[in-house]
Amino acid sequence: MKNSKTILSLLLLFLFFTSSNSQTNVDHTPTPIVATFAKGADIGWLPQMEATGYKFYDTDGIEKDCLQLLKDRGMNTIRLRVWVNPNDDKASGHCSKEETVVMALRAQKMGMRIMINFHYSDSWADPAKQAKPAAWANHTFQELMTDVYDHTFDVLNALKSAGVTPEWVQVGNEIPGGMMWPEGSTKNWNQLAQLLNKGYEATKAIDPKIKVIVHLDEGNNNEKFRLFFDNATANNVKYDVIGLSYYPFWIKKDYTETIADLAYNLNDMVDRYNKEVMVVEVGGEYDKAQNTYEMLAATIKAVEAVPNNKGLGVMYWEPQGEKSWSGYSLSAWQSDGKPSMALDAFKD
Repeated sequence: MKNSKTILSLLLLFLFFTSSNSQTNVDHTPTPIVATFAKGADIGWLPQMEATGYKFYDTDGIEKDCLQLLKDRGMNTIRLRVWVNPNDDKASGHCSKEETVVMALRAQKMGMRIMINFHYSDSWADPAKQAKPAAWANHTFQELMTDVYDHTFDVLNALKSAGVTPEWVQVGNEIPGGMMWPEGSTKNWNQLAQLLNKGYEATKAIDPKIKVIVHLDEGNNNEKFRLFFDNATANNVKYDVIGLSYYPFWIKKDYTETIADLAYNLNDMVDRYNKEVMVVEVGGEYDKAQNTYEMLAATIKAVEAVPNNKGLGVMYWEPQGEKSWSGYSLSAWQSDGKPSMALDAFKD
């Protein structure tokens, strides 16, 4: 009888632990990881600012690393532009492959995600100017396609060798009229498509998981986006994400007049082309901090509201580019070297 009770007790203990372990396995089944919403900044001016002695301070007056100040305000992503053969000018130079690798590694070590923005130029490329690099100026179109592939691969391979694989790569910067004029103009969509696809192919050769962005300005202008991406579709352009700039200042309207148009365009791009969307540039007036804060909060809300997590994030363009150093009025930094309260919108 005593032996029977002992056997029964052991059997019950065995069943209890078996059941507990089974339950533990059920409770600890890994849940799918959902990508975090990207909140970040383009900081291409930062190396030059530091090289010229600019100091950054927290609101308590203590000097601090600029990247840490941005991270403390909720930012988790850094965007870096790349020029082919830039000069040394503090405002319109730098951003070489070598400098980009250093900055990307520095940001990644702080836990930041990385976006690389290829201008395919020696200086600023935007809707008003898309000049080819001087070294490519006399190349045939076939050579230009090779140039785009080789330059894209070379920069991304240098990053990879340093231990940095970006999450996103922009092929061109604000290109409603195309890039690398005149060969890559939207007046010749067949050639523009081939150039864009060379950038895509080089990126995917480094890592197929990198998402390729095609980027236009005036994110509230649905007609402009439809015209461009209808043509991109007709010409078989390969890309993953539609990137938008949103600057109410440049179109002389308050954000309250255009934020609904931005939201409509974001959703229309997803529905029409089945792509993800991201506001890769945004900015407000440095001396209207409350308005800029409200504009940023509304922009983040609009992108987060895109269904099925297809709104990927929001990036401020050069928030640290304080006006006395840069001459730029749409930074989010104060004259005392401290961040503006406008950036608190990224905390929420």
